[in-house]
Amino acid sequence: MRTLQDSHVVITGATGALGRAVAQALVEAGAHCHVPAIESSVPPDIFPAGKVSVSTGVDLSDEAAVSGFYATLPPLHAAVNIAGGFAWAPIADSPLQVLQQQLSMNLVSCVLSCREAVANFRKGGQGGHIVNISARPALNPRQGAGMTAYTASKAAVAAFTVALAEEVKSENISVIALAPSTIDTPTNRADMPKANHASWVKPLAIAQLIVAQISLDDPINSGALIPVYGKA
Repeated sequence: MRTLQDSHVVITGATGALGRAVAQALVEAGAHCHVPAIESSVPPDIFPAGKVSVSTGVDLSDEAAVSGFYATLPPLHAAVNIAGGFAWAPIADSPLQVLQQQLSMNLVSCVLSCREAVANFRKGGQGGHIVNISARPALNPRQGAGMTAYTASKAAVAAFTVALAEEVKSENISVIALAPSTIDTPTNRADMPKANHASWVKPLAIAQLIVAQISLDDPINSGALIPVYGKA
């Protein structure tokens, strides 16, 4: 294991509940976090002071915006791609717009960030870590009934992760994806008030797993799709 002290890490989707937990855990581990946010402004108190740099107005589905964001960064140790979105949409309620939205939010944002992260790693010459966020239905599509567009987009993230890991395996670049079940966030609790919240995956637990992953010296598990199902 290596220390993350003074390492630089990108976190996409960091303004959400999981992203904030990951930023907190990484800062506590000594890293400096770089956060692209689509919002025009981000409340300063949602991140630890001094160790998180936020770039606002960055649309992660826009190629030029992602390239421009990464062009401002120092040599990176890791990129954690959390940005995405969810749509509960049975097939009868799934016009093309829903599929395109899910692909844009979940797959395109991930692919563009990964591409720029790999370019940054190659320039630095030290390798690096990428952690993507897929979802449980991507590994077990039968659980994706009623949310087929979301499931397809997250399955694409999983397949992309494995293919990219194979592509860069000789460059000391590790690429994995976590596939969590329902994450215990305020939004999910509000949407599913009668669910068994105690069985849901806690954001802090995922954050700790990510810190451990990017602290590895050897990308021994590159290409892994890791189930993160909690007690479900």
